[in-house]
Amino acid sequence: MPDATRPAWLAAVGRAIPPWTLAVAAMLSVQLGSALSVGLIDDVGAGGTAWLRLTAGALIFLLIARPPLRSIRRADLLPLLGLGVATGLMTIAFLAAIERIPLGTAVAIEFLGPLTVAAVHSRRALALVWPIVALAGVVLLTEPWNAGFDPIGIGWAALAAAGWGTYIVLTQRVGDRFTGIRALSITIPIAALTAAIVGIPQAAGHITLEVVAVAIGLGLLLPVIPFALEMLALRRMNPNAFGTLMAIEPAIGLLLGLLVLAQLPSALQILGIALVVIAGAAAQWSGQRTGQRPSRGAQGGT
Repeated sequence: MPDATRPAWLAAVGRAIPPWTLAVAAMLSVQLGSALSVGLIDDVGAGGTAWLRLTAGALIFLLIARPPLRSIRRADLLPLLGLGVATGLMTIAFLAAIERIPLGTAVAIEFLGPLTVAAVHSRRALALVWPIVALAGVVLLTEPWNAGFDPIGIGWAALAAAGWGTYIVLTQRVGDRFTGIRALSITIPIAALTAAIVGIPQAAGHITLEVVAVAIGLGLLLPVIPFALEMLALRRMNPNAFGTLMAIEPAIGLLLGLLVLAQLPSALQILGIALVVIAGAAAQWSGQRTGQRPSRGAQGGT
């Protein structure tokens, strides 16, 4: 049966382009959106940026999909609310992190969240090694022995990691009842309302037409475009292969941090990113639940 949530032109694009390129494009969109958010953070703060970006994403999803409110059961309320709140808090935490530390470092630390979830859910004892390997990579990235070490920025990134791990767990529950844009049309508005608690006071007095236009553009870069590309890629890729490919996202974050923000990594930091990528790919293959991956397209956050 045709997918009512997927336009015909989107399906045609998906058939014409190799699926791995769609996955890579989704990661590029996520990290480009994160890199470009730094400029907006300077104007309205991390909370204001999270609120504006999530609000833009929520409005876009509400325009293209009708929330399945009549399908919501009482047992669905807490998982949906929890997923929306986790998304909003994760977004604020990650943006607060990249305000203080390099993008690649923040992405690598945040990646510890889904890595830990994958290890805990794995049937193999060896899987517990991969978060440790990734943590070693993070130590090389953050270089705590240097004077430039920023514990506050690291703390924000660690909070984002906890949020992403929570997001993965709740997505498993919500995904059994709601899929695709139908889920996002519920959870992203909740995330936007969550971010509004911090975001509105930060952004008050600083909102201009230019700021709104930038926020809409960032909302398209994350979550709308990545979600569409991931959805297309997953229809034509083995889930384990997709998840393994997604493990290179910290490296893409490092690259865009260099190209967009001029954040030049040291040799040790490059080695640290390599360890995180290796650990992410290995954890994906040792995960218990087939097809589970550290998806980012739905979160609308980092």
